[in-house]
Amino acid sequence: MIIMLVIAAVLIGAVTWFHLFKDRMIGNYMKSMANPTQTVSTAKATLETWQPTVQALGTLRASQQASLSTPVGALVTAIRFDSGQHVRAGQELVALDPAPLQAQLHQLQAQLQLAQLNLKRDRAQLAAQAVSQAVVDTDEATVQADQAGIAAQQALIAQHIISAPFSGRLGLRQVDLGQYLPPGGVAVTLQKLDPMLIDFNVPQSQIDMIRVGMTGELTTNAVPGKTFTAKVLAIEPQLDTATRNLTVRAEVRNPGEKLLPGVFASVRLQQGAPRQYITLPNAAVTYNPFGETVYVIKDEGKGAGGKPHLVAEQRFITTGPQRGDQVAVLKGLKAGDTVVTSGQLKLRNGTPVVVDNSVEPSNSPDPKVQDN
Repeated sequence: MIIMLVIAAVLIGAVTWFHLFKDRMIGNYMKSMANPTQTVSTAKATLETWQPTVQALGTLRASQQASLSTPVGALVTAIRFDSGQHVRAGQELVALDPAPLQAQLHQLQAQLQLAQLNLKRDRAQLAAQAVSQAVVDTDEATVQADQAGIAAQQALIAQHIISAPFSGRLGLRQVDLGQYLPPGGVAVTLQKLDPMLIDFNVPQSQIDMIRVGMTGELTTNAVPGKTFTAKVLAIEPQLDTATRNLTVRAEVRNPGEKLLPGVFASVRLQQGAPRQYITLPNAAVTYNPFGETVYVIKDEGKGAGGKPHLVAEQRFITTGPQRGDQVAVLKGLKAGDTVVTSGQLKLRNGTPVVVDNSVEPSNSPDPKVQDN
């Protein structure tokens, strides 16, 4: 009996020890499966003053431009300009051969002289009652018809002269002396380069910031280091239904004609008083269909080794306007909060973190393209 009791006690103790050992091992395993410490980079939410601006891209065009041609075809008899020359309004540029039309003009002038003589003779005979009033009326109509024919012929001859319709700079010459220029053939282009025009698109969320007469700045890498003044001239009265953008046209003063048509440029317009926003690097925000989120770093006291015990907390925010690499936060954060800027995909609520800011994302309000 004593031996059986001893054996039973040993078995009961072994089973109890095994269950205790199993529970301890499971606990250790579960601890090892807890959120591992993750390395992240961080930045502080700062309160900054922003000037409300509208920034857009567009292509410059001349305020006036024309491809100079003629509705008649003839041989080129004179070229009175050089490529790239500045010309004034009304200046003659190209002359075409009008010889056949001038011959017809002389014929019409001779017919007019004869009609005038007939009218003078019939009027004298009408006074002597030798002809009727109908004859004189016919003579007067003939004179008027001949005068109209001469005016039409002179207009045709004038079309053989290509003149500058406005002052500006000519392009490259497209004709040569003695060449046949067909009707509608372009002899040269003419551009008025001061001022210039630029058309750009504004999203519908910024329509209320645009008005006619407001001024801004224009920059382009075609003229590095130079800023030009732009003034809004007109606003399209409807949005593009495909892009939901509004087209705006601005005038740009171009002294020295450094800007040229076709140049790609950036326009920045300022509107209203400066406003203060809590700002973050755009890389810190995770954009989701259900809203924007960030991870805020919380200090939960001392951890192992006396080091701070930092954990990540997911927080929903409301974002506002963007400026370069920065985004404004309208709701959900306060100035001084530390947020994660990289490594968010590894985090969830309560994940312990270690901060390493040796590499930080860009946080510039006016980023520049750099070649590395």
